[in-house]
Amino acid sequence: MRSLLTAIATTFTFVAPAFAEIPVTEISNYLNSFQTAKADFTQVNSDGSISTGELSIRRPGRARFDYAAPNNGLVIAGGQQVAIFDPVSNTPPEQYPLSQTPLSIILAQNVNFGRSGMLVAHGGDATQTAVTLQDPENPQYGNIQLVFTPSPTTLRQWVITDDTGAQTTVILGDMQTGVSIGASRFNIPQEMQRRGLSD
Repeated sequence: MRSLLTAIATTFTFVAPAFAEIPVTEISNYLNSFQTAKADFTQVNSDGSISTGELSIRRPGRARFDYAAPNNGLVIAGGQQVAIFDPVSNTPPEQYPLSQTPLSIILAQNVNFGRSGMLVAHGGDATQTAVTLQDPENPQYGNIQLVFTPSPTTLRQWVITDDTGAQTTVILGDMQTGVSIGASRFNIPQEMQRRGLSD
């Protein structure tokens, strides 16, 4: 009987981790494991409208959202700035500091969710894990919720809640990491010059 109980206890001890959420350290290590990545995305805006496109990431601090038609928009994070290009306007892009957006958390040189005050929520099951993060020094900038699937750990979507409470959801297709992406694609002044725009 004792050997049977021991076997059952051992079995449950072995199986239990499969039903737990992905540890925070594993998520941090996953994001730190790649410098570049690409994925198709579907974006659900706070007003319910939907856009699609391609996301390119080059850590640290750089991301590019190329929106498909009929949107045809472009958002670039680079040079510590975020620039929003309007495809139908001949005016310079709207710009604001990357540090004032929750996206800066996952584009950091060293992602460390264990930093005091950064982790707001962490939970999940065998199918997915969600973590909600904010800048502990500037919680007023909003937060970002990241959703991952296990085996192997993979980023599937995020939800950004801005300072007004509006939410934008980005759902990712299959993400390719370690891809070749030129640094010039994240250069805001070069993109402005290419479009014939000036400050």
